[in-house]
Order: sequence, then structure tokens, then C-alpha cells
Amino acid sequence: MNLPAWEIGRALGIPIRVHASWFFVFVFVTWTLATGYLPEALPGLSGSRYWGMGAIAALLLFLSVLLHELGHSYVALRYRIPIGQITLFLFGGVAHMRKEPPSPLAEFLIALAGPAVSFALGAFCFGAAVAAEALPLPSGGRGFVVLGGLLGFNNVVLGLFNLIPGFPLDGGRALRAGLWAWSKNFHRATSQAAFVGLGFGLLLGAAGAALVGGAIAGVLDHSTASNGGWLIFIGAFLFGAAWNTRRQVAIRSALASTAVRDVMIRAVVSVPPDLTVQAVVDDFFIASGYGGFPVSEDGRILGLVAVEDVQAVPQTLWAWRTVRDVMRPASPDHLIPPDWSIMQAMERMVLTGWDRLVVVEAGQPVGLITRSAVAQFLQLHKA
Repeated sequence: MNLPAWEIGRALGIPIRVHASWFFVFVFVTWTLATGYLPEALPGLSGSRYWGMGAIAALLLFLSVLLHELGHSYVALRYRIPIGQITLFLFGGVAHMRKEPPSPLAEFLIALAGPAVSFALGAFCFGAAVAAEALPLPSGGRGFVVLGGLLGFNNVVLGLFNLIPGFPLDGGRALRAGLWAWSKNFHRATSQAAFVGLGFGLLLGAAGAALVGGAIAGVLDHSTASNGGWLIFIGAFLFGAAWNTRRQVAIRSALASTAVRDVMIRAVVSVPPDLTVQAVVDDFFIASGYGGFPVSEDGRILGLVAVEDVQAVPQTLWAWRTVRDVMRPASPDHLIPPDWSIMQAMERMVLTGWDRLVVVEAGQPVGLITRSAVAQFLQLHKA
């Protein structure tokens, strides 16, 4: 979905973003509760009150989804897996992990952390609803009982749905962990779990179509048509996500089985640190067309200078500033050996935020690996 997303805060140091599609679901859930569920559960209230309670319930439901994703994120952080952000969107939420779990056990625990949070929230909300019903509440207090029951039910459903053993759902990730532990092959386990996800996507879609067909034929109540539509919608999403996962496995397998030395740019041109920015623009960037160069002195890599580093300097100062002034200082994180896989190099780029790394052998630079070089490799080998 190529729609914008906005950051609304942070939790556990992780940016929380709301995708534009979330607002559609928020309005739909609020409308469903305000015009259907709440008038039946709490008759006699005004329309504005139903809409207000529906909006509050919808926000609390998405807060439950956020806590579900934070459960995943907390365990992932314990395994030193960086979380780029958590995004709330059309189908709930997703925590963006910047690298794969280090072991099947880590994958299993991360996968089950989300449903565990949902079940705990469900138990708490049901318990609060039962306790509130036992108290002598005023007439308006009935809303707390209804809201607690609604949140409890939806959290339990959220936990159970995510335990469906089809990737990329949490149950599918747990299945992948078991297949990974058994086969010792992460990519094969991912492909197999995604295949199961395809099956469940088709199954949900078929069940939804049966409900819609039954409602149209008059065999089932017409209200079941909307439930069938949602099942078709969710089944299509699960099928599409599993299909894309299987495609990504093929790409990741190629990246994991190809060494950096087979893709790196071998014609390494280093620039001296005392060259002016104007000179490096004229003699290197324009002359070669490359987007960045290592900076070296006496055989030592001092850093990297890229187009964006030059662009950050006003052009009137190019003749007075040197490469040393604008370069990004190097560290061991920016140097990799040529026998690393492309996947390892890409993970290092993500962690460092750099789009190019220097390939070093015997202490000397022998090449550059860049995102564009990896993209070109994938284009040439996409067949």
C-alpha cells in the first residue's frame, strides 16, 4: 500500500506509526459498533453516545493490537534484534524486525509473545467486566461491562487467529521455528510455512464465499454475508502475504548463497582526504559517475564520501572544504571480507545505515558492495 504513515509516538524506544489505511478501519469499526453492536447491548442511549463509545472502543481495540506487537518486539529486543518501527494499518499491525531471529528457539518465543499478550489482555478485560457486573454500578456503568466483554472477546479472537499455523501469522512463524529446528535450513522452513499459509488463505476465502453464497441463496441469515466478506478479504490477504514470502525466500536464498566477491565493484578508486570538495566532484564523481568513494591515506581506510555528503555542503564552500571535513568516518562496521554472503552485507548496511561498504582483504580495499550493485545482481538473475 503506497500510502503515507505518520509517527504518533514511541514505545520501548520503537517509533509507532499509523498507516493511512488504519483510518478506514477505525471509521468502519466505529460505525459497526455505533449502529449495530452497542444499540443491541445497551438500548435506549442517544446516537451521539453510541458513536462516542464506538470510537473509544475502536481506539482500545487498536491499542490491543499495538500491545500485541510490542509483545513481539520486547522478546525480539531481548535477542538483540533491532525493531525499525511498529506500523498500525488496515489488517492490524506489524513490527518491522531488521534481521531474522538467530535461532529456532528465538523465532518460536518471538512468535508466541504476541498471542500471549493478547490472551493476557483478554483475561484481564473479561475479569474486569465480571467484577464490574458484580458491583452496584449506576445505570451508566453498564457500558463498562459491555466494553470489557467486547475487548476481552476481541483479544482472545486476535490471539487465536494469529495462532493459525500459516506464515506470516504468528502460528506460521512458530511452525517455521519447528521446521527450522528439524531441517536446519531457515529458507526451506520459511518456504514450507508460507506454503501452509497459502492453504489457509484459500480455506478462509472458500469459507467466506460459502457464507456469502448461503446468504444470497437464503439458506443463511443475510447478516452472515458481511462476515463472509471479511473472511474472503482476510483469506486474500493471507494468501497474498504467503505468496510474496515464497518469492522473497527465493531472493534471500540467492543472496545467502552468493559471495560478496562475486558482486562487488572491483575497480576501487580511493580519494585522498585533503582533496577539496570541488576537486572530488570534478575529478571523481562527475568523471566516473559513482555515487561514493572510500577515503584512504597511507593504505588505511579513513571513511567514505558519498554524493549526499557533498550535497550537504553549500556549493560556494566547495573550494574551501576538504574531503576530510565532509566524509563519514570509517569504523570496523563499514569493512567486510569478500567471502561474506550478500545477505550478510545487506544486513550490515541496514544496521549501519550506509548504502555501501568497503570490501577488505589482507588489510587492503579490494572492492565496494553497494545497494545498487545488489539490485543490479537481482535484476540480472531474476529469472
